[in-house]
Amino acid sequence: MSGSTTQRTATPGQPQAVPTRNMGQKIAYAFGNLGQAAFYNTMSTFFITFVTTALFIDVDKTLAARLIAVITGLVVVIRIAEIFLDPLLGNLVDNTNTRWGRFRPWQFIGGLVPGILLIMVFTGLFGLVDVNTGVFMVLFVIVFILLDVIYSLRDISYWGMIPAISSDSHERSTYTALGAFTGSIGYNGVTVIVVPVVSWFTWKFTGQWEQGRTGWAAFAIIIAVLGLLTAWSVAFGTRENQGELRAKAEANGNPIEAFKAIARNDQLLWVALSYLLYSVANVATTGVLFYQFKYVLGAPDSFSIAGVIPVITGLVTTPLYPVLNRRIPRRWLYTAGMAFMIAGYTLFIIAPMNLPVVIVALVLFYLPAQTIQMTAILSMTDSIEYGQLKTGKRNEAVTLSVRPMLDKIAGALSNGIVGFVAVAAGMVGNATAADMTAANIRTFKTCAYYLPLAGIVASLVVFLLTVKIDENMHDHIVEQLEERLASENTDEQ
Repeated sequence: MSGSTTQRTATPGQPQAVPTRNMGQKIAYAFGNLGQAAFYNTMSTFFITFVTTALFIDVDKTLAARLIAVITGLVVVIRIAEIFLDPLLGNLVDNTNTRWGRFRPWQFIGGLVPGILLIMVFTGLFGLVDVNTGVFMVLFVIVFILLDVIYSLRDISYWGMIPAISSDSHERSTYTALGAFTGSIGYNGVTVIVVPVVSWFTWKFTGQWEQGRTGWAAFAIIIAVLGLLTAWSVAFGTRENQGELRAKAEANGNPIEAFKAIARNDQLLWVALSYLLYSVANVATTGVLFYQFKYVLGAPDSFSIAGVIPVITGLVTTPLYPVLNRRIPRRWLYTAGMAFMIAGYTLFIIAPMNLPVVIVALVLFYLPAQTIQMTAILSMTDSIEYGQLKTGKRNEAVTLSVRPMLDKIAGALSNGIVGFVAVAAGMVGNATAADMTAANIRTFKTCAYYLPLAGIVASLVVFLLTVKIDENMHDHIVEQLEERLASENTDEQ
């Protein structure tokens, strides 16, 4: 069984990193992902919602559809192009050496700059979209690339801190659970508040209760401020531990070594493939849930339900993960989570126009989300020592840059899916549920439910057949590394 609680003892004369017990540091670290996850959901989901429903509201419908297609296409291309940049950003973080450590400086920068850029894109570059569409498009590409790159540095440095804080698998599980716990609140909290917040600010400025451009701008400012405060919580409230496994690792090398480190770590690659299939399926569905409520159910005011449910399920399941993982192997927690998701998709497909059934489906869909994601994150984190054992190099940020890279792929595809569904199913502009045809609903179901369900099944198959790294294997790897370091220290004496 997983979760052996036996603590490894240090070789005489060999200092060992002691897992931190500082509650203040844990709180500061956990708080960081509250704003980070809210920021990610805003960009991966609601930016395209803003584009398709508000940015071009006063433009001719045919022209608006073309502009929407151009922007969504640009977002997809930009994000896919940046995919190859993430390992280089991880290498940059790994080679950062300051008095504040490797990771904290990027939390400081990543809290400030992306917030400013977020406000720019949610205001149409401060109204430039209404003045000169051509110039707007050129500047939008530049701003969006900067936003994605600097946010990625924040994300990579955040999760990269976990192996720098502790080498103990269960201590890592605690930090991962804390980050996932607040991340669930931040990510899904945005879904809860987005419609009422945008509607209220629109009403405040225009007198109309709708999701208007002024409301979206105010919403972006709120998310930007939250992102700043939470990133700086990590920057000023955490510390890295410099244990033997980190201190004795070989230098990380140049950017080319970053790609080599990923390519040599087969367990990282298998976990990554499984997670990618899951992540694409997940965002393909969550990205269009607003359309499910507005255009399929005809109940946009009930959309907050889609945010309340994951907040509640996250509050329940995330704190339980470390407890369950001490008795149940991660592999079986992952399998059980996928089974719940498959049941949820089945209900979505059967009765997408029945609100009570949709609510039950949402519960089944969101209940295992944190468990699945934490399992993937922990498996990738533990593969750091696996890679160190194979190559002698300890690539913390590079290894953990893979997950943000995969999220970016999923986010790019999500933006493309949302834009495609919005246009193909006629869910744009002033359209309502009454305007939807059977063909519109079929298009929506295919993209939102059928194809993602296939991705979930494929993810489970890959994980069960190829991923071998687990808690016990990781403990054994760390023991081997410590024995190797002890032998090297003996030879040097």
